[in-house]
Amino acid sequence: MPTINRFELSRALRQFRAIKLPLDGRRAAAVSIAVLVEDGKPAIWLTERSSTLRAHPGQFAFPGGRIDPNETAAEAALRELHEELGIAAHPEQIIGELDDYATKSGYVITPFVVWIGDFTGTLRPNESEVARVHTVTMDEVDADPRFVTDPQVDSPILQWPFRDFDIHAPTAAILYQFREVVLRQRQTRVAHYGQPVFAWQ
Repeated sequence: MPTINRFELSRALRQFRAIKLPLDGRRAAAVSIAVLVEDGKPAIWLTERSSTLRAHPGQFAFPGGRIDPNETAAEAALRELHEELGIAAHPEQIIGELDDYATKSGYVITPFVVWIGDFTGTLRPNESEVARVHTVTMDEVDADPRFVTDPQVDSPILQWPFRDFDIHAPTAAILYQFREVVLRQRQTRVAHYGQPVFAWQ
């Protein structure tokens, strides 16, 4: 695995040209892949959504949400990171972005990679939105995905194994592309992978 620091992350993301998608009637959203260093080891934060939320309760997600009127995607990603986890990051901490990902639930998600760096503070999760926060190591991010089929879904469904869970697209697809671009230096696209029925019904 390559060294993960701000310079190496920036270099890998500069070599990747993110694909932008038209909304075509869908709603715009943005998420943050926040890269921190804890005890000298890089990691990212992944949340479990509150079971009381109307949309996607209990699912794994990156901090993020809908883009408000008169707000850029980058501004939305940083705002949601602060609202959900209490992390205040500045625009210059955004070091790149991945492909837009269109969801079956009617969103186009823009994922931003945000460099947090050495983290010795305390997360302040918003209890109305976040049930739990996981600090995911780069060894865990580097897990090989699985591909399963469903007669109701046209394309193979990407599953990312995480501890005792199987995480699915869209979160799994974004994670997989982050792994491919940053850890493997591969220009892998993920828009064609299917999403399980429960993720959009």
